[in-house]
Amino acid sequence: MPRLFGTDGVRGLANRDLTAQLALDLGDAAVRVLGRGADRSAGRRRALIGRDTRVSGDFLASALAAGMSSGGFDVIDVGIIPTPGIAYLTSVLNVEMGAVISASHNPMPDNGIKFFARGGFKLQDSKEDDIEAVLGQDWERPVGEGVGRVSHDTVTATNMYIDHLVEAVAPVAPDKTQTKPLDGLRIVADCANGATSVVAPEALRRAGADVVVINASPDGYNINKHAGSTHPEQLQAMVRASDAVMGVAFDGDADRCLAVDEEGHMVNGDQIMGILARAKQREGKLANDTLVVTVMSNLGLKLALKQMGIVTVQTAVGDRYVLEEMLRGGYTLGGEQSGHVINREFATTGDGTLTALTLAKEVVRSGKSLKELAADFPQLPQQLINVSGVDKNAARTNAKVQDAVEAEERMLGSTGRVLLRPSGTEPLVRVMVEAATQEQADQVCQRLASVVADELAI
Repeated sequence: MPRLFGTDGVRGLANRDLTAQLALDLGDAAVRVLGRGADRSAGRRRALIGRDTRVSGDFLASALAAGMSSGGFDVIDVGIIPTPGIAYLTSVLNVEMGAVISASHNPMPDNGIKFFARGGFKLQDSKEDDIEAVLGQDWERPVGEGVGRVSHDTVTATNMYIDHLVEAVAPVAPDKTQTKPLDGLRIVADCANGATSVVAPEALRRAGADVVVINASPDGYNINKHAGSTHPEQLQAMVRASDAVMGVAFDGDADRCLAVDEEGHMVNGDQIMGILARAKQREGKLANDTLVVTVMSNLGLKLALKQMGIVTVQTAVGDRYVLEEMLRGGYTLGGEQSGHVINREFATTGDGTLTALTLAKEVVRSGKSLKELAADFPQLPQQLINVSGVDKNAARTNAKVQDAVEAEERMLGSTGRVLLRPSGTEPLVRVMVEAATQEQADQVCQRLASVVADELAI
């Protein structure tokens, strides 16, 4: 039986794969596992629930809260809030766990559930396995006064999170005043009709920016639809049309951020990480002069950082694996090419709005344009093809596929690289190639994608 938890929680088609019953069972199992050993002397055990703007989030939140409260936890439903908002609140409030109902950048019909442990960190694989092991099992549930309550508080939670974001770039002075480090900076914010539709514009404005907002009118059905970090075309056009200094694009749950320079050109997660790593190094805040990246990060980023005296440490794909390495090595910055950036000075997980704020602050501090800053981190030509309808679990074991990969790697030598990766959330294999020229990257990637499609077809 395949593992229920993927690289970012449990995800699937809402009301088909991810049902109300499964959400209830997950809530029930999570409180059993994450409530073990909890100190009850401080009062009742509590959990937070937040969600993005998908219409299915309503019934899934109700079911998840029912499972948690039936297990004896008091549940605070904070409504629509970015995933990193739940992570932050879980880290500063006296709660045992947080849960987010979101499928991130996936299309609206999908949804997902992921958990944060006390302290605001995503669960380790072993904890997810423990939850899965007791899923749907009967046990002696509490009765009477042992049953939990469910309450709702959207305003307080959202305001606490926005305050935290603004203070990251504009600390409160002893006299309670705050500077406006982005004063006059015109920024276009594409909120993907998602969870940061209120948070990001407000945080940027409070930091002083002149914000042009697009795709911030969620209706339950339009999340990520031709909008946000997966569809940046509208943002690129608006940056040019509004004479903005830069643009930022979020995904549905706002744990990632991509940027657009003043000419409408994309600035990806690798370039953003490079800019922020250099800034932290200058400030003496880049622990061990190290940036943690994943196998998907472009070779160009690593070569540029090496010239700056910054080391890169590589992990598997997934911001949780980046965070595990950061905690293990005591590192302060890491992330993914997709725009997940973990800034441990202020966060326990990827935070798109925080990334937008800190990137904009660096643009102001440097006196350079975003285009100029990004140019210091040139990207090798890259091609990525998602091959669907295949047995993704055989990608690393099929002999003909592996022979094809090795042959292309020999041909590329030190001027490029090949990566085959089964998706952790979708039934497909990602084929990625970097090479000296775009034509070469395209050709190699197409050849390998054809081999994967032929050899691993279901």
